[in-house]
Amino acid sequence: MPEEDRLSKRGWPFFRSGLGDIAEAFKEMEEMMTKQFENLSKISPEDLTREQKLPDGTQVKSWGPFVYGYSVTVGPDGKPKVTEFGNLKPETSTGKKLVDFEEKREALADVIPGENEIRVIVELPGVEKEDIKLSGKADKLTISVDANERKYYKEVELPTKVDIKKATSKYKNGVLDITIPKKKEEQTKSEPMKIE
Repeated sequence: MPEEDRLSKRGWPFFRSGLGDIAEAFKEMEEMMTKQFENLSKISPEDLTREQKLPDGTQVKSWGPFVYGYSVTVGPDGKPKVTEFGNLKPETSTGKKLVDFEEKREALADVIPGENEIRVIVELPGVEKEDIKLSGKADKLTISVDANERKYYKEVELPTKVDIKKATSKYKNGVLDITIPKKKEEQTKSEPMKIE
């Protein structure tokens, strides 16, 4: 029996009726992607739509940038934590759009708890330090960038209360590095209580 027939009978590696189905599978993927791009172009905000003139004089419409990604880290409790970033949010519930997006991208941020401080590292490529707005509360940081080419927004929940007035930050090569000391928990003196 020829090798190809033997493999197709086993369904190796993915196709049950042989390798002929691969062309059909790729055709279906291409059709699905074309429909998705057509839908994106219809619901894309005007700020993410541009027209370009090609060297031959034809006008071409382009959309984007559309960014989606995720980061997986392991928390101090040993459980994985998935954090999404970008300006494209896939929706899975019924009755909603398949994709939702915003003009501002959600930046990728890592929170690294230390013994006496919290360190937050935020990726903000393509922006100048002067364009970054950074603010915070005892348990949350807000990072916002509203530059001409790049727009970012990220709220970072902190795992413990911090002393925001003593925070330090540096920005270099598209990476914002923030260090915030943890708030000292007040030790209260134990008081005796009467039992009735």
